[in-house]
Amino acid sequence: MRNFRLELPHVKAFVFDVDGTLSPATIPMHITGTPLRMVNVQDGYALQLAVKLGYPIAIITGGISEAIKIRYNSLGIQHVYMGATYKLNVLNNFLQQYKNISIEDVMYMGDDIPDYEVMMKVGFPCCPNDATQDIKNISSYISPFNGGYGCCRDVIEQVLKAQNKWMNQKEAFGW
Repeated sequence: MRNFRLELPHVKAFVFDVDGTLSPATIPMHITGTPLRMVNVQDGYALQLAVKLGYPIAIITGGISEAIKIRYNSLGIQHVYMGATYKLNVLNNFLQQYKNISIEDVMYMGDDIPDYEVMMKVGFPCCPNDATQDIKNISSYISPFNGGYGCCRDVIEQVLKAQNKWMNQKEAFGW
């Protein structure tokens, strides 16, 4: 594993998978068959703060649920890509909107094989503690937190601290 602390100052954009990353890998099912995802409030705080500080953020998931879109749009995230069967194309489309951000400037957090190819391309690949071994093997950083239990907050907080943007602006003290 690389020294992830050297990569933190270079992050200009955050990209997250949902199932197993922003929500736990185990998903309760409604009687209708609809998956019901849990979210972490502290992850939400970190996401909305990063948005306020001007970081481009994308959510890329194979899942399709209006609840996903509503949740992340409510935090100020405009780029919520659902039904992503091939995530690298989606990531490249997201980055085309930002001329000053290259794929090497991206922090991507995923937990399973659909995230693998994207994680091999970005500058700062990371994962939750309960990610699959293949994903852990290619991650620069493995959060001590499981998916859905604060791993997103962990990595955003570390990036903002490394860039001297954590708790030193009024935006940090509200929603």
